[in-house]
Amino acid sequence: MRIAAVRRTLASGRGRRIAQALWIVWAILVWNVVFDHVIVVAGRAYIRTAVLAARSAGPYARMDDWMRPAVTRGLWMATAASLLILLVGFAAIRRARQKPTAGAVS
Repeated sequence: MRIAAVRRTLASGRGRRIAQALWIVWAILVWNVVFDHVIVVAGRAYIRTAVLAARSAGPYARMDDWMRPAVTRGLWMATAASLLILLVGFAAIRRARQKPTAGAVS
């Protein structure tokens, strides 16, 4: 019964738009979380390296050497995660809007 109700709701334009908006919001949130996580991890790794370099006679650890690649990596990882969410979400919406086949349980 629930599947039939979901299909009826998504069949209306309003239900479809709400579902799409929710998937987009989720993708944006995931993009921000993934990007932030990559930057935080790179910042922590830089701080560890900088502390070790300051304690020893090693070379000075430059922040740009750590953070610039992290920004690029974060952009790619966050974008890939968000695109995957959007692809799955919009495919699920499209699948939910299809008419049930004969013999399908709803």
